[in-house]
Amino acid sequence: MSSSTTSGQGQGDEAPDLVCVVDCVHGMVDALSCVRWNKHQVSSRPPLLSSPLLRTCRLYLRAALHGMVVPQGAVVELSEHGIVVTVEESGCLQAKVYLKTELFAEYDYGAEGRPRFGLSLGLLVDCLNMFTVPGFASPVGIRYPGPDMQLLLRSVGSPDACIHAEIRTRIPDTVAWDYHFEHAGNTPVTFTVKSAILKESIDDLEWPGSSIQIHFHPDPPSVIFKGEGHGDLEIEFSYYANTDLLIAFQCDQELSYRYKYKFLRATTSNVPSSVLKENRGSKVTIGRGGMLKIQHLVSVARLGTQSYHNFAGGAQQPSRIAFIEFFVKPEEDD
Repeated sequence: MSSSTTSGQGQGDEAPDLVCVVDCVHGMVDALSCVRWNKHQVSSRPPLLSSPLLRTCRLYLRAALHGMVVPQGAVVELSEHGIVVTVEESGCLQAKVYLKTELFAEYDYGAEGRPRFGLSLGLLVDCLNMFTVPGFASPVGIRYPGPDMQLLLRSVGSPDACIHAEIRTRIPDTVAWDYHFEHAGNTPVTFTVKSAILKESIDDLEWPGSSIQIHFHPDPPSVIFKGEGHGDLEIEFSYYANTDLLIAFQCDQELSYRYKYKFLRATTSNVPSSVLKENRGSKVTIGRGGMLKIQHLVSVARLGTQSYHNFAGGAQQPSRIAFIEFFVKPEEDD
């Protein structure tokens, strides 16, 4: 079980694999929240501890002892190019968050190879949230490993207070499987739609235990989402009818695949409202064998700066962007 405590950052005898500083954790929290589809349900009894970090630790521990929490595990991989956080479920759904080096104010990588470790995704997000204050960005230092292989977090540059957090890590239970995504043909089968519209459409297609069919039509260019339950519900995106809605479309063959609704919904259900308000484009691609890839973009810019970036291109201001990819396997036909 992962835990979090207030503690000073121990200095090991060996140089750490990674020491980095992120000047605004709000964007990182938003990016990681997108792939947090297993939320913890804890007792509503008021905690006795006043410290926010200790309170989080106590809630997780109490809930685990009562069998109410199954932490959503994540695998973190470090490299000279940045940090990749991978989560997966049931061998049918995988998500990756790419935090490249340019997202960090400092990034000092000293490891050989690419260290990997497991931890609780929910605990990581909650600990990072401890460093966020509305309207104020406090830089946070990240260090791995600590004396006992912990992931260490620490607020830096604050004259009033200093917060420390430790997150216990573990050896990953299994090696995260890679999809080796390949396009279905010579021309990629893909479309780009505004993130808020994609989420709203998938939410509207909910049928208990149902599957969702995604059908690509090259002529006329359109995409149809179809849900089946006690009745049928279809949502059609027509490229020529509304180019503001369907930002981009590319398809040279007719394709149709079905996906479990709960896995499809996980690709959009946890996208934070702040990301939806920016309403960047989300890119949906079907690869070989029906593999579905959905990509989102999350700004990790400093507070008080405006930046715009989308898959459709066009005039943009320089922006620091976290890339999020979901992969969903199709249902197999009987």
